[in-house]
This record gives sequence, structure tokens and C-alpha cells, in this order.
Amino acid sequence: MASRLPHLRRLLRAPRPALPAAAFSTAVAPTPRVSALVDEICGLTLLEASSLADALRGRLGVDQLPPLAILTGGAAPLAGGAAPGAAGDEAKAKEEKMAFDVKLEGFDAAAKLKIIKELRGFTNLGLKEAKELVEKAPAVLKAGVPKEEAESIAEKMRAVGAKIVLE
Repeated sequence: MASRLPHLRRLLRAPRPALPAAAFSTAVAPTPRVSALVDEICGLTLLEASSLADALRGRLGVDQLPPLAILTGGAAPLAGGAAPGAAGDEAKAKEEKMAFDVKLEGFDAAAKLKIIKELRGFTNLGLKEAKELVEKAPAVLKAGVPKEEAESIAEKMRAVGAKIVLE
């Protein structure tokens, strides 16, 4: 067995040939109807896509985003890097920011219970989850909300003693 170890180590360190992406794919080519839907969705603005996501969530009865979406602020980055001209598009997006993250920076210890109660009022979190979120401040309380809603939440949270930042 000892005589095989150097050989096995060499094999493990050797570069592996890259397999084509299609080697892992089990998907069937989309139907013309699905292709048309994909083309139409890709043509939506960010605001329209957000509205579509909300409508689908409501129609399908889904009340929360998947954990990955919450951690990444509602949108996971696409693989493959940035498209040409993306720097200019990002500058425009920052100027016309429509969605904000409500972030808890800190709080007065005496107001902890009030903050947890208020947090549960605008999220679907249970008591334990809300308490854990408040205790690990700084933390994003709600991601990707419209400006008016974010300001309303921030005002309510500040009224009970929380230090809130809109990002």
C-alpha cells in the first residue's frame, strides 16, 4: 500500500481536463413557448422584473426568498463576468436606485424587546429568528424594498430605539 501512495499523490495533483458544460447538463432544449417567455423576461427593466417576482410569489403562495437570495441581497451574481459597458450601466443604476436594504447597525439594550416586536411586524420571522437577527447586529433586516417602504420601516425602528441605515 505504501508503494502506491506517491503514485496516487501525483494523480491527485495532476491537472484534470476540463469537461464541456454540456457533459453535466440533463436539460432538454426549451420549447418555443418557453424560449419566448425567456426572451420577454430578459427584456424587462429591473423594476418590472421585481414586480414580476412579487406577483409570482403572491400567486404561488411563497412568502420568503430562498436563503441564498437573502444573503446576496435578493439577486445572485451571474457567472461569466461583467458584460461590456457594465460600468456605465452600474453608474446609472446607482443614480436611479429603486430598492434599498434596511440594515440594523445597533440598538439601545433597553429597547431590545420593542425592536424584536417591531421587526416581527414587517417580516415573517418567528420570535426566535427575530431575536437572533437583532442580536447579531449589524444585520440586514429587509433587503430590496422600495424607497417609501424602507423609509417607513426605518422611521418605525428608530422610534423604538434602533440605529438604522438604508443602503
